[in-house]
Amino acid sequence: MREQTLFDKIDLHLIRVLHTVLVERNVSRAAVRLGMSQPAVSTALRRLRELAGDPLLVRSGAAMQPTDAALHMIEPAAAILRAAEGLFSQARSFDPVQASRTFRIAASDYLDPLFLPQLVAYLKAHAPGCPVEVMALSHEVHYQAQLAQGEVDVVIGNWPAPPMELHQSPLFDDEVVCLVSNRHPAVRRGWDESAWLEAEHIAPMPTYPGARGVIDLQLEQLGLQRNITARCAHFSLMPDIVAGSLLVLTTGRQFCERFVQRLPLQILPCPVPLPRLTYYQLWHARTHHSAAAIWLREAVKDVALMLSKQ
Repeated sequence: MREQTLFDKIDLHLIRVLHTVLVERNVSRAAVRLGMSQPAVSTALRRLRELAGDPLLVRSGAAMQPTDAALHMIEPAAAILRAAEGLFSQARSFDPVQASRTFRIAASDYLDPLFLPQLVAYLKAHAPGCPVEVMALSHEVHYQAQLAQGEVDVVIGNWPAPPMELHQSPLFDDEVVCLVSNRHPAVRRGWDESAWLEAEHIAPMPTYPGARGVIDLQLEQLGLQRNITARCAHFSLMPDIVAGSLLVLTTGRQFCERFVQRLPLQILPCPVPLPRLTYYQLWHARTHHSAAAIWLREAVKDVALMLSKQ
């Protein structure tokens, strides 16, 4: 109980007076440095002496000297003041070179497969002391709750209409194309809308039971439905599945172009005129003004812009 009563009597202003008086060893000089009147500093020093049960400063000839107890207070008082300054300065500014906070990013693997590796490389190069955690964005993940609870800093993905309650920033848009095996009949003879709809398609697992993906929502608005005969929860595995089958993967060109370089695949135009896919980053209001989170979002934008030019 006594410690709590003592704690209630201490404020940051007293700590600042204590540190300044002990460093200056002179009430008049401390008053000038603090921008206070000398009587106000003397009053604060009197309170500090009562709290410490120690005179703190004693006269030695013409000068004042700290007592043994006061000498042991100088560095802890300085540490308290540094911590108090950091408490607010970290909220207002972010130095990536000196920072040590963890960045948590949730993203689906239907992004450009180079995106996340290059983003992590960027973060480690510019914020070397900041651990990075990349988490999956799948039908099992409630990303809005993760953002609200601070479990994730930013979510990156593709939505027909991102949730309005979240802040959002478009990263890039992409042409809708089709990825097929070199052996697919459409490579030789082409296809029209009817042939494309009747072909066997592979699509990602729905984000929740009954949910429809971006492509199927767009087709539904046109009164069309494709023939989905395979689904996979791992988007990044779909190009390998397509390479060994006659399935059709319909998605963004930027994703597809990364795989035609190493797999027997072809990119074909989609015969249905679908709108371009838009990729976003989303974040919660709790991190909207955070200097560190703002820096992270700018890093995400920089990497997206760099990849879109490749």
